[in-house]
Amino acid sequence: MTGPFPKARRLLTAPTVAMLPRVADSLSFLYLENVRVVQDDTGVCAQIQPPDGETSRVYLPVASLSCILLGTGTSATNPAMATCARHGTTVVWSGAGGVRMYSGSQPSDLTTEWLERQARAWADDTTRLEVASRMYQMRFNTPVPEGTTLQQLRGLEGQRMKALYHSMAQRHRLRGFKRNYNPENWDTQNPVNQAVSAANTALYGATHAAILALGCSPALGFIHSGKQQSFVYDIADLYKAQHTIPLAFALSNSTHPDREARIRLRENFRLYRLMPKIANDIQRLLNPDITDAAAPEETELVHLWDPDLGPVDAGINHAAEVDW
Repeated sequence: MTGPFPKARRLLTAPTVAMLPRVADSLSFLYLENVRVVQDDTGVCAQIQPPDGETSRVYLPVASLSCILLGTGTSATNPAMATCARHGTTVVWSGAGGVRMYSGSQPSDLTTEWLERQARAWADDTTRLEVASRMYQMRFNTPVPEGTTLQQLRGLEGQRMKALYHSMAQRHRLRGFKRNYNPENWDTQNPVNQAVSAANTALYGATHAAILALGCSPALGFIHSGKQQSFVYDIADLYKAQHTIPLAFALSNSTHPDREARIRLRENFRLYRLMPKIANDIQRLLNPDITDAAAPEETELVHLWDPDLGPVDAGINHAAEVDW
């Protein structure tokens, strides 16, 4: 766990949808390990039990956090998780050092506007390729040649990433560097690979939080597929070349590269306001005509679908009146 936080006020009643914090207004993420997350009369806090000392508590500003990553050795109580859910804070369960992401939570009071846009774009091969092409252009600031297939797009992306790793290795004088991710032999990997893996997984957690906060599906990826986090990998890839990879190479001489990578990436999220950028980029990918990407106003909780009339009011009985 990194850094103390001020006490968070306890929310005594469940917030309305309008009260839920927008993902763009939240901080990025907080990684915890070897703590117990509990709820007391003041708020949600992380309990730390030293081997030979009194239990201490650090209060967590859940109302201002987009994502909490719970790493190895953590446990959480039901009241604490309920408070996180009421505030719309995504909770992601990760592995040791945050290098694996197992699952994540999603608030229930969300509009399906962006999920429906995502599903429509994903289900059609033409629009799916269009979104993938917009991702490439957004990532490398280079237009995709007309007629490029998805397979060719993956090849172009692979060439650029290979060149980036080669360039960074030369700059930091790391001869023979190869990107390698092997969680089974974590301690034997060089500091750069450890830092890349830790930073990427932290980025996945924050990206997962942004996706869930918008109501999108993390599983419907446009380039990646076959995993429940496919869309998470798609979106996170937009920021690796600028943020996680250069950061990891800068930690080539670090004795604790995974921890330092998470701390410094968190600061980068604040400095560059990456969380609102992630939210806006997702919306622009799914709706390229949007002029001012902002979180949708969630004024209507649910409506009924009608193929002819469109959205129909919910919460009322639509049965024809019968004279009994």
